[in-house]
Amino acid sequence: MRIEYDRDTCIGMFQCVAEWDAFERDETAGKAVLSGSEEVEADWGDDVRVREVAEGEELDAKFAARSCPVDAIRVYDGDERVV
Repeated sequence: MRIEYDRDTCIGMFQCVAEWDAFERDETAGKAVLSGSEEVEADWGDDVRVREVAEGEELDAKFAARSCPVDAIRVYDGDERVV
């Protein structure tokens, strides 16, 4: 499972931070940070970061994605988007 996060779309509500500790606050930029992520080219955002979701953290990752008010977070199981 992997998570993708578009930092450009983020509006800094930090609800994802409350749901999963892989997200951190960047108060200076007013955006969340997905720790351990790498920047990738994606067709759905301008500043997309991706990382694998560790076993046992799948539910937290899904909650983080569902909590985002601007849908800046997506979760995939293989090629299938699950959130």
